[in-house]
Amino acid sequence: MKTLKYLVCTFLCLNILASCTGNFEEINKDPIRIVDISPGSLINPIIYGIASHNATSSANINFDLMQVSVPFPSVSGGLHRYDVSQNIGNSSWSTYYKWLNNIKDMRTASVKAEDKNYEAIALTLNALVYSNLTDLFGPVPMTDAVKGEEGILYPAFDSQEFIYETILADLEKANAMYDTKKVMPYASDILFNNDVKKWQKFTNSLHLRLLLRISNRTETNAFQKLTAMVNNPTTYPVFTTTAESAILQVTGVTPNVSPWGRPQDFRLNVKIGSFFIDNLNSFQDPRLPFIATTATRIVDKVDIGYKGIPSGFDGPESQFTYDASTYNITQVENPMQIFLLTYAEVEFIKAELAQRGYFTDAETHYKNGVKAGIEQLKAVMPTNYFDNAAAAYNGTLDRIMLQKYYALYFVDYQQWFEYRRTGLPVLPTTDAMLNDKKMPSRFFYPTNVQIKNAVNYKKAVEMLGGPDNINTTVWWDN
Repeated sequence: MKTLKYLVCTFLCLNILASCTGNFEEINKDPIRIVDISPGSLINPIIYGIASHNATSSANINFDLMQVSVPFPSVSGGLHRYDVSQNIGNSSWSTYYKWLNNIKDMRTASVKAEDKNYEAIALTLNALVYSNLTDLFGPVPMTDAVKGEEGILYPAFDSQEFIYETILADLEKANAMYDTKKVMPYASDILFNNDVKKWQKFTNSLHLRLLLRISNRTETNAFQKLTAMVNNPTTYPVFTTTAESAILQVTGVTPNVSPWGRPQDFRLNVKIGSFFIDNLNSFQDPRLPFIATTATRIVDKVDIGYKGIPSGFDGPESQFTYDASTYNITQVENPMQIFLLTYAEVEFIKAELAQRGYFTDAETHYKNGVKAGIEQLKAVMPTNYFDNAAAAYNGTLDRIMLQKYYALYFVDYQQWFEYRRTGLPVLPTTDAMLNDKKMPSRFFYPTNVQIKNAVNYKKAVEMLGGPDNINTTVWWDN
């Protein structure tokens, strides 16, 4: 609660200052606890905390795994060579559970306030975080989680199947809860500015993402459920424009500031991966200057256009006679954007459904997804973009997933999750890659969990169905 108190005080300092003149006796009942928390006081710290962690995790982990970037210099090892450390998931584990505790408080406050809209939002944020947690690790604590105040310090783990059943049911429940005619009474939230309709669309767009995630499990009937949702937009409204997307606009006004206190660190010893940049070159894609700098020849500093370094490269760094492209630093300077779930992703979900025969007009949804993916980076879509054979829709899932890979740029771990689900896009390998050149399927459980919660950890590994290593697949990855 201390962490929560400080975050709430930071985001709502003006409200707190205004209220400090007449309730000293009440506050002094418990000097380390905010006595009466409203759902409106919790929502912004939760949104910012989740979003900022997702952005840094995407840059630090997902980019290297998915050949977006390459640490350089990098003589050996590294995530781009599938050299995965035991504690790689520690930060996400601890951060996500911290915010899940706060989301639980938000839901409790919403129920107490009898505000169904805030309760629906709490259920949605809960599903967002738990889906990432279970997709990173497999079975994780849920039923007994965030119950430290009830004395449960070593929670049991739940199966991934149970977690997905729970969060999908919660999203269904949340959708039915929203009252779009009712005003959200507290200070504006930093994601949707108290627009209940956009929050409902976020809930249902997330529902689509998670149903697609488990679609390889035929017993879930996920494709049929997805089709029913898409065919009923009145009951299940989803994002229909980029402007509606769950994109946090980081203003640069404290405390809503870039997670990079030193923006230069974003591209320190980092180069863009060849796979990532070569495709954009072949598309003649307008996102290039928004994402990357151009490369220069070392010998004469002549600009040679956008050129990357191969992931998992073999041999010394001296083999590269050019200073490769790196990130455009403006992406993480104030003001900036953090992507949680965008309209582009929704359109690619529809495109995949259509390509698989569950829906119609795959090409239109593919084009909508590509356009939205470009638009969300604030680039301008060329009128002749799809005249290029490399960018045109060719009827294959491979083409859809290749462009979805770019639409999921900087969206936490979603590129990696979707690769694990589909094996797409096809990423090149090298002889310098470890782990038999195989993409990792999950993270190790944190060491402190293995030691301090040993009994439940062992049961979790049994549920996982294999050893606690990076190659044991999770429930939906079959």
